This record gives sequence, C-alpha cells and structure tokens, in this order.
Amino acid sequence: MTWVAVLVAAGGCYLLKLGGLSVPPRVLERPLVSRVADLIPVALLAALVAVQVFADGRHLVLDARVAGLATAVVLLLLRAPFLVVVFGAAAVAAGLRLL
Repeated sequence: MTWVAVLVAAGGCYLLKLGGLSVPPRVLERPLVSRVADLIPVALLAALVAVQVFADGRHLVLDARVAGLATAVVLLLLRAPFLVVVFGAAAVAAGLRLL
C-alpha cells in the first residue's frame, strides 16, 4: 500500500511539473501571474509555520512554540541577523518549556 501511495504521488508530481512546463510563456509574462507566483512560496511557508506552531494533532494549542514564534517576529522586525533570530526563538521556547 505504501509503494502504491509513493508511485501515485510521484506520478502526480510529474504531471504537475509537466503542466507547469506546458503553460505558454505569454501567460507567465503577465504581471498578475508573475506576482502570484512570487507570493505562493511565502504563503505556503507561512501555512507550514502556522500548522507547526498552533496545531497539536487536531487541536489548536498555545504553548512555548507561540512565544518562540513571537520572539522570532520581533527579532525580524528589529532586523536581527538570521542566527540571532533562530537562536533567540529557540532559547525563549526552551526556557518556557523548562518552567
């Protein structure tokens, strides 16, 4: 059953890639399409972060991960270096979990 799922997923990915390559260039050169294509990765990453921070199984939770994310947002707004953001958020989340 697992191999069937892997093969179906691989075929679906191949067809998705083939579909993307089949789009005429004049469609891709439209400003709206270009702008949407630029924003899709940001939206997907934001959704992944939200699911990892606010979800525990099928339930919404507010725990140390939220404080870590809030710390990361503040550090990003302060234009801190990337490593400072990562370690700052991890330190806050770890500190709250120790309490």
